[in-house]
Parts: sequence; C-alpha cells; structure tokens
Amino acid sequence: MPYYEHVFITRPEIAPQQVENLVEEIKTVIKDNGGKSVYTEYWGLRDLAYKIKKSERGHYSLIRIDSPSSAIHELERIQKLNEDVLRYLTIKTDDLSEESSPIMKASLKKEGSYSSSKGA
Repeated sequence: MPYYEHVFITRPEIAPQQVENLVEEIKTVIKDNGGKSVYTEYWGLRDLAYKIKKSERGHYSLIRIDSPSSAIHELERIQKLNEDVLRYLTIKTDDLSEESSPIMKASLKKEGSYSSSKGA
C-alpha cells in the first residue's frame, strides 16, 4: 500500500484533548477503509504564517499513514466538512518512517538547550 504523511491544523479555540479526539477519529476512518496509522505527532499550538478564517494560531498534528488511496480520499472528505479543521495537507511518500519529524526534533532541541541554559 502507498505511504502518506497527513498534516492538519485545527482552530486555536479547541482544547488539545479535542485535537487528540480528532486524531483518534482519523485513525478510525483510516482503519475502517483498510489502512493503518503508523505514527502520530502533536506539534502544539503554533503561529500561522497568515490568518486563516480569522485565526492567527492553530493546533498542528502529523499522522503517518499506510493505506489505499480510497482511505485518503475519505479522510480528506471528512476533514473538508469539519469546521474545526482550518487546513490539511496529505503527501504521498516513498517510505514510512517512525522517527520524529524535523519539526518535533527542532522543538525538542530548543527545549533542551533552553532548560540547560536556564539552570546555569
């Protein structure tokens, strides 16, 4: 089956727990359509490059998926209808990695350097 990376941005007004519930719904949609979600990340509440639907911030999430294209079409159809989702992007990839994304690595590195400099 093809591999995909799906990133979506949700409204800043919703709680991180609601974002987690949305990720679980996505996993269910993928599973029901013959695929599986291999890896997920929550990047947190981040600033947007430009306003989207009057929002300047959004909750970012990443899901790596191994599924047929029909499952991705259904996932995108559902996300289009969800009012909490500001934007989404699905990219087909050659391989499926379970290591952290560059975004997550950068934020962990930043937190690590901050905590070490804070203690000095």
